[in-house]
Amino acid sequence: VKSLTISFDCLNDSNVPVYSSGDTVSGRVNLEVTGEIRVKSLKIHARGHAKVRWTESRNAGSNTAYTQNYTEEVEYFNHKDILIGHERDDDNSEEGLHTIHSGRHEYAFSFELPQTPLATSFEGRHGSVRYWVKAELHRPWFLPVKLKKEFTVFEHIDINTPSLLSPQAGTKEKTLCCWFCTSGPISLSAKIERKGYTPGESIQIFAEIENCSSRVVVPKAAIYQTQAFYAKGKMKEVKQLVANLRGESLSSGKTETWNGKQLKIPPVSPSILDCSIIRVEYSLMVYVDIPGAMDLFLNLPLVIGTIPLHPFGSRTSSVSSQCSMNMNWLGLTLPERPEAPPSYAEVVTEEQRQSSLAPLGACDDFERALPGPLFAYIQEFRFLPPPLYSEV
Repeated sequence: VKSLTISFDCLNDSNVPVYSSGDTVSGRVNLEVTGEIRVKSLKIHARGHAKVRWTESRNAGSNTAYTQNYTEEVEYFNHKDILIGHERDDDNSEEGLHTIHSGRHEYAFSFELPQTPLATSFEGRHGSVRYWVKAELHRPWFLPVKLKKEFTVFEHIDINTPSLLSPQAGTKEKTLCCWFCTSGPISLSAKIERKGYTPGESIQIFAEIENCSSRVVVPKAAIYQTQAFYAKGKMKEVKQLVANLRGESLSSGKTETWNGKQLKIPPVSPSILDCSIIRVEYSLMVYVDIPGAMDLFLNLPLVIGTIPLHPFGSRTSSVSSQCSMNMNWLGLTLPERPEAPPSYAEVVTEEQRQSSLAPLGACDDFERALPGPLFAYIQEFRFLPPPLYSEV
């Protein structure tokens, strides 16, 4: 056996095997041999699962310590197929063997991913979500030849949904104390246009920072990724900085305003929200760095999706973000009840109405073509004024 490889039938331009729930995964097992061989079987085994694992050391006394292992696993699918031969590989009998001649050979495989939601492929510090295909070549009197190749699964998150287009905002205030002296407050207000973004987009941050304290403070913003792993009723959390920015230093009595300050999202994995043992979440932290004291911060939740914002989604977002701000203004400018339209007599004078009742030569043929009752019905209601506004 010179080589055993696996190739996927990729449909995307980058030639990277990427699939979603319900897709068909297809490909080929490529086998190259330099001479004739006899084979019991050639199998494939496809599997997708999420797995977490970490250890914690505990003291049971002054001289005793032990290590507690936490593991958990969720299986999404498990598919097996035989491309050559039969199921049993444990014996070395010469019965039922298949002869493969020298050269290159291809064996196609295909299977469907479950229709139920799958967790997006992920590699974390204490766990992972992986999908792979393994090929196994079994021959009598030889060790099996095995090869595993992973593929990527994306559980799509469309950020054009109303919940992810809603603005996120918050306000906080902090008063600094030094012994018996109390300085003025530091206030922070921040807002972003929506909750959902995709990698490569820039978050526009609208914020106002007012420093009424006696210290020099610095406004900052950062995107954090939080990985949470669950096993045996315990939770292990890892928080990582994804991107950050820094504003100008603010001396006492100064105010700084951010009118859409941009913070770009680097290439990161999408949010994982539907897995029972692994969650990946994001947040935007807008905060004020205060020397010698706890920072003043606001946490605005984010969802990193896979389907970017449509052109109409941007308009929907801006309309929804302005709706709450303009509601009071609309209430003041709109009258309580709409004004009634003018009466029929104000628009059509009696002279115009009488002139319109005169016979029209162009309608002679039309009158003759219509049945008597129908023409009488049309004539009866032809020149009547519309009903009064109060009737409607």
